[in-house]
Amino acid sequence: MAQLTELDEKIGEVYGLAQAAQNATDKVSKLVEDDQIVNVLRQMHDEAAETEQRCEQLAGELDGKKTAIQEKARETKQEAEQMMKDYLGDDADGLDGLEFLIMAEAGELGHVEIVGAMNEVTREPKVQELFEWAKPIQQRHFEQTREAALQLARQEA
Repeated sequence: MAQLTELDEKIGEVYGLAQAAQNATDKVSKLVEDDQIVNVLRQMHDEAAETEQRCEQLAGELDGKKTAIQEKARETKQEAEQMMKDYLGDDADGLDGLEFLIMAEAGELGHVEIVGAMNEVTREPKVQELFEWAKPIQQRHFEQTREAALQLARQEA
């Protein structure tokens, strides 16, 4: 298997987190009863799927590294899903789910920003394209999740 650079590994982590985000938004959608919030979660799911596709495409364009990046993505996805399983037990409700997503979305945003910072040095155009596309989406996901959690918290108070 190809040797990955630190940037390649971070791309794999963004890829895996996008995969995990799809499962997380599906799970939390089942815990939330507010249709407006569920619609936001569905949009987030679809955008995570597109992020996954873009990462897969990028991995395929990095000379001989696709399999290794996909392996890093699988590992990251498994770790993220284990955290979700640990955090959202059998008694989790919608607010618990949104609280978890706040942490998950902050992590995704941080990983995307790290890829961008590393690419300031490596200057890979295709990595820059992924970063510029994903960063505003991840910022919006974090804010939407945070706002949804606060809205639900006010309803439950």
